[in-house]
Amino acid sequence: MYGTNHLGHFTLGALIYPALARTDASRIVTMGSVAARRASLNLDDLESSHGSYRAFDIYKRSKLAQMIFAFELDRRARQSGSGVASLVAHPGGALDGLTPSRPPAFTRSASSIARALPLAAVVQGKDRAAWAAVRALLDPAAQGGQLWGPRVFRSKGDPALERPTAAMTNRETADRLWALSEEAADVNWPLQATTRR
Repeated sequence: MYGTNHLGHFTLGALIYPALARTDASRIVTMGSVAARRASLNLDDLESSHGSYRAFDIYKRSKLAQMIFAFELDRRARQSGSGVASLVAHPGGALDGLTPSRPPAFTRSASSIARALPLAAVVQGKDRAAWAAVRALLDPAAQGGQLWGPRVFRSKGDPALERPTAAMTNRETADRLWALSEEAADVNWPLQATTRR
């Protein structure tokens, strides 16, 4: 899960970064999770290979790693003089049963609707959950280092700015995670100053 949710994105970002750095107003939007607010990283066991396997705990840690990376990327990009902005978004609570059908790509089942309806007051469909990422990517007023998520209980509604947790922006953790990620993924981020067009 750590490899998919964090290292894969870390590697892709490093590979496409030079092209983004040459283009005005480029943005990288990382999809985090509200669940990461209740997570902590063990930098000595990032792949959660020790102890019992609890899928949701491992998921939360992997999303926290992504969010730490995204905030650190924005700091490093600014420091290098790059015009690339790094933002974070999360979808809040998103359920298939509240998502409109779009055949043939997606069709809601009667059982998914029945399971989702009691939760409709606090979660939303996946179509609405995507709005935070769209806002972070396209809103001319959105800026690097911001976190966007649903307004109501951080779970549903229109996108709004959120304050990241201290764990998401801890510099010491971010520096160590960055070095460990470069080593694990065998990539080096090209964060030197780049001339933009």
